[in-house]
Amino acid sequence: MAADTKNRMIGAAIGLLQRHGLAAMTFSDVLAESGAARGAIYHHFPGGKQQLALEAARRHGEDVRGYLRELPAHTPREVVEAFLGSVRPVVQASAEGGGCAIAAVTVDGGAAIADQGGLCAVAAEAFAGWEGELAGKLAEAGMGSAQAAGLATLMIATLEGAHVLCRAAGSVAPFDRAAEALLSALPKVD
Repeated sequence: MAADTKNRMIGAAIGLLQRHGLAAMTFSDVLAESGAARGAIYHHFPGGKQQLALEAARRHGEDVRGYLRELPAHTPREVVEAFLGSVRPVVQASAEGGGCAIAAVTVDGGAAIADQGGLCAVAAEAFAGWEGELAGKLAEAGMGSAQAAGLATLMIATLEGAHVLCRAAGSVAPFDRAAEALLSALPKVD
């Protein structure tokens, strides 16, 4: 039961980071969304908000990495198309006011808050893991390792940039344009 409470709190924190960012995430909101009792805060997260944000970012990073691991890898184009298709709903949520939980811990609340407790390191680890999964899929699909690594970085940069651009525009149009450009940059023969 205690592990379930902690998991619910981490899940609530991920959602709050996506919707409101680090600075606006409060324990009151985490408790309301998770249904946990106030005493659970100090039991599960004696390090406070920073510890909760760190564990939420780490979990979200691992969850996304697991999802990327499941993408098909027959051709590089298939990898890119599957990635773009799978992240489009996430970017749509950004256009409606959401965002990336991992990016939230790196940019929200200022550098002093973000660096405290290793949040930037956890975010860097998550992004590197996502890039590694995508590079592995692209290499598995026949792309050279250096080219695969570069394209994987471009894919993650496209996703993260789309969160910001689409939120500002209130539309997925910036993502759609970037996705089209990304696909057109691929070699025509896979």
